[in-house]
Amino acid sequence: MSRILSGRGPSRIGALAPLSEGSVLANDFLSFHEAARRNGVILSFGGDLSESVLFSLGEVLKLRMRQDETDAGVAKRVFSIFVEQAQNVIRYSADRIQPAAEPRPGRVSGGMIVVGTEGDRFFVVCGNEVGSAEVPRLRERLDHLSGLTGEELKRFYREKLRQPPDEGSLGGSIGLIEIARRSSAPVEYDFQAIGAERSLFCLKAYI
Repeated sequence: MSRILSGRGPSRIGALAPLSEGSVLANDFLSFHEAARRNGVILSFGGDLSESVLFSLGEVLKLRMRQDETDAGVAKRVFSIFVEQAQNVIRYSADRIQPAAEPRPGRVSGGMIVVGTEGDRFFVVCGNEVGSAEVPRLRERLDHLSGLTGEELKRFYREKLRQPPDEGSLGGSIGLIEIARRSSAPVEYDFQAIGAERSLFCLKAYI
């Protein structure tokens, strides 16, 4: 058995013991890894997300697509949607770290983002907490975008650029339109209540 030693002798608290062969830890992790592979996952992240973390994840995603010799046009669209999705998590997740001192750092927000493949197309899916009061307005906006054709999305995008931002918007209104425009199929979305005041919002785009 391995131990971490202190200056006063062996520490029972710091003792490290290898788990037995076929342990729950290894089996659970292997099951998670195999499930990710079966579902075509090439990049996944869950936790606190910031602009600096987004930059690092983006570099990894670009390297992966380059190694897999992904078509340049497809790779560009995947990356663009990945960035838009991640920025929406950073800007709008209700689960965020509140800075304790000034000057304030950039936003740090909790959420999940996954990139993978299904058949011959990519997908980007994100999930984050939102206030339950925001769900009806967000659902209405997404329902509207899902009903527009490609040309209608282009016109709607140009119209929104000429208008002042929506109240409380940090770019999300335009971001959702960008995601819908760059997707090869209507975006999928869902909400799940996780308490009296919050819901989990999931958004999936195909490329």
